[in-house]
Amino acid sequence: MTFWREFFSLNHTILLFIYGQVFFVLGLAILWQSRHHSRLNLARSLGWLGAFGLAHGLHEWGDIFIPVQAEYLSQTWVAMLLVMQVCLLAFSFAALLQFGVEMLRPLYPRLQGLVVAPALLLVLWLTGFVWRSQVASQPAAELVTEANVWARYVLGFPGALVAALGLRQQTRRQLQNRAFARPAAAFQTASATLAAYALLGGLIVPPAPFFPANFLNTQTFTHLLGMPPLVLRSLAGLVLVLSIVRGLEIFEMEIDRRIEEMEQAQILQAERERVSRELHDGAIQTVYTAGLMAEAMRRKVDDNSPLALRLDRVIAALQHAIRDLRQFVVQLEPDTAHEGLVEGLRKLTEESQLGSLVELEVNLQGLEAGTFPPARAAHVLAIVNEALSNIARHARARHVQVSARRQNGQLLVSVTDDGCGFSEEAGAGFGLRNMRDRARLLGGALRIEKHEPQGTRVLLSIPWNEPL
Repeated sequence: MTFWREFFSLNHTILLFIYGQVFFVLGLAILWQSRHHSRLNLARSLGWLGAFGLAHGLHEWGDIFIPVQAEYLSQTWVAMLLVMQVCLLAFSFAALLQFGVEMLRPLYPRLQGLVVAPALLLVLWLTGFVWRSQVASQPAAELVTEANVWARYVLGFPGALVAALGLRQQTRRQLQNRAFARPAAAFQTASATLAAYALLGGLIVPPAPFFPANFLNTQTFTHLLGMPPLVLRSLAGLVLVLSIVRGLEIFEMEIDRRIEEMEQAQILQAERERVSRELHDGAIQTVYTAGLMAEAMRRKVDDNSPLALRLDRVIAALQHAIRDLRQFVVQLEPDTAHEGLVEGLRKLTEESQLGSLVELEVNLQGLEAGTFPPARAAHVLAIVNEALSNIARHARARHVQVSARRQNGQLLVSVTDDGCGFSEEAGAGFGLRNMRDRARLLGGALRIEKHEPQGTRVLLSIPWNEPL
């Protein structure tokens, strides 16, 4: 055991660097992940865990750089650096506690008032620190050590426990779907790691002349196990980083599921339109023809003939069938089939699931000046909807702009994104062929071009008044 004590003592600086780096990477990994459009409560809370990682990593690195700077700075400046370091520690624990509170609030409405608890505890700790610095005659280093101990007791221990509980409860409530089994397991591992860190980082503190810091501290821990708590904290941090990074896959899976839902809805709508056309052009016409034939036979039959009554019943039944089939056709048509162009475009962009994945901007100019035929508007809306669906599936864009304007008797519509661009292979897809066919049906043209500095632009130009 003496060997290990000497080994860890000689490599203390390396351990500090690794410990700080682990938590700093945790913060970067979380903050780098885009969660703006996620519907999960976890997405709105993870930023606090990222803040904890960054601040905690910087605090640990302070144990490396402050002793180096102490050789060149005055005692006053060194004391200021130590105060800044311990304040950074307290802030990191407050952020961790805030993360836990934000995770629990949506699940337990009665806990809404706890949202200010981390800030109040941080202010309480800071007030105590300032008061002790005014009334005590201890050196700055001892005051900072005492403040370090109380930061861990007041903020670190409850913060890690509440964060562990909040992450566990959110995982159990929101990630019950089997499709999320892997990220759910990762978050459960992170929850258990945070609970372990509550002991390692919240209760095992620097030695101080009061209970329990005079009994349970870093020195007694090292003497008992032969290794400083820094080693186990680093391992806990590493497990936390790996589990959180793996759990962040949930946001990519969430986006994939939304895109899949959009594709399924589009396939269903296309099938409804196909059935609607077949009913209108096939079944209704056949029944209508049968009705005409029955009416022709009825005119040749005497009114008092028993056959006349049967033919009247047949004609009535055929007319009723035509009414039912036409009603089915109306029900199968999309909701935008009878809407105006402006209303349809706004409704399409507002209700599109793409709005939950990217920033969607709509710009409509001069469209209220004239009435655009609803039948033509349905084709325009179908083209825009297909363009938005293609962006969701392929573009990996962050911003999308839909604009439409009336100019020189033309309707000009553009859908622009800042994604990964357009590939030639994509041009052979059924969706793009369908868009071009609709554009030709409207007497116009569809162009797809690169948008500088990056992305794709779909341009539709059709006559405003040309009939179908």
